Amino acid sequence: MQQAKQPPALKAARRCLARTRKGSACQSPAMPNGRCRLHGGPSPGVPGNQNALKHGRYSREAIEMRRMLREMRRDLREGRFAID
Repeated sequence: MQQAKQPPALKAARRCLARTRKGSACQSPAMPNGRCRLHGGPSPGVPGNQNALKHGRYSREAIEMRRMLREMRRDLREGRFAID
């Protein structure tokens, strides 16, 4: 069985060089980040956790609000409250 010839541009491309399971260096062409698509290519999605934006429960404001309410409940339970 004879291997197909690679185009000259692909032959000259930088190589990934990540370690394979065999322990040798990966010989796939590298992307701009220096790794091939199999060894750490960039995610095609939008950066950040978009699922957290659906309800806002874990947003900075929501966490701060829950923390403030917890402190207020603790103060009321212990009798430390001020009426202005």
